[in-house]
Amino acid sequence: MSNELDFDELLSRYKTDPFDYVDIFSVHTGRVSFKVGVNQEVASVSGEWLQVPGTALYEINRERNPRIVNAQVNGIVAQINTEFEGQFVEAGVKLMTIKHPLKKKEIIENILKDVLSLFPAPESAKYFFAMDIQSRIDKKGARAVTIESGEEILTMSLMKRDTPVYYKGERGVIHSIYFKPGVSVRQGEPLVGVCAPEMLPLIQKIITRVKAEWDAEH
Repeated sequence: MSNELDFDELLSRYKTDPFDYVDIFSVHTGRVSFKVGVNQEVASVSGEWLQVPGTALYEINRERNPRIVNAQVNGIVAQINTEFEGQFVEAGVKLMTIKHPLKKKEIIENILKDVLSLFPAPESAKYFFAMDIQSRIDKKGARAVTIESGEEILTMSLMKRDTPVYYKGERGVIHSIYFKPGVSVRQGEPLVGVCAPEMLPLIQKIITRVKAEWDAEH
């Protein structure tokens, strides 16, 4: 992200379409029965202790074991693959899409994912920062920690085996952390977002501007 013009284009894209389009897939094999219709509003999990499940999206029945799958995001059902109604599907089949209105915080996070250099999870596993990196983060905060290509930055924990993970990418500071230690991350999902130290003021400017413009208009 080298100049203001790129950012203007990014911002205008979110102003025109301030939504995420979240695809919903079958969680395992089974016979599908939809519980919502197109344009129906759905709610995510709620309640003080998250005790209220989200809107029921579909039921999937495998070997007479029905399972209801609930919405994890709020929004409107934008599209349903109705040809799967009553049909047996494999795991991972796209069933519908939910149009989720983005909050200001989510817009900032999405824009940052466009401007930062993202380091993805090499495998579906649990991750922890390497001890040296964690110690530096604890002392100074992540944005004061500079990492170099080839440096061991993470430990990948998979099937009770720990493997060092080496950073591949441009030298930079850890701006954003996208994982929680010990919580599984899917392969390809970002673990950290890195930026060159000289980019930090520009990124701060982006965050400030999004906050100001969204406050003014929403």
